[in-house]
Amino acid sequence: TVLQGIILLPLRAICIAFILLLAWLFASIATFRHNEKGSVPLKGWRRRMIQTTLSCLTRTLFFVMGFQVKVKGKIASLLEAPIFVAAPHSSFFDAIISALTGMPSIVTRAENLSTPVFGTILNSLQPVSVSRQDPDSRKNTVTEITKRALSRGQWPQVL
Repeated sequence: TVLQGIILLPLRAICIAFILLLAWLFASIATFRHNEKGSVPLKGWRRRMIQTTLSCLTRTLFFVMGFQVKVKGKIASLLEAPIFVAAPHSSFFDAIISALTGMPSIVTRAENLSTPVFGTILNSLQPVSVSRQDPDSRKNTVTEITKRALSRGQWPQVL
């Protein structure tokens, strides 16, 4: 069993890297030439690509890492719950919730959006970014979340 672990660990790491690069590729395609990043919601094929491919790739990623998630009950639709609260959110497990709920917009630190690979994936989710240096950031974040929640389905759910 030790030998199996030694062989499977690099294989798992390669699979994880491949899945992340695929997610980056699809996120890049979906946001390519979308000029109004963050100010206008993704629509049509762009939004469907994010919802289907990134959700599937995220689920696959967690499966490769050894996690199997089963949903009990019914997930609230966008019109039923424009804001979806998940707490406490202190780890990468938030991505499981994101994948299961159809890749909603998230609230994230502005610094996360400039991270290589992950920044592109996060940008494709059309996040509400919070800047810790801007004193008006909290007010702007609340205003943006309210605007999206009242958009009657124009924007995706906010996680």
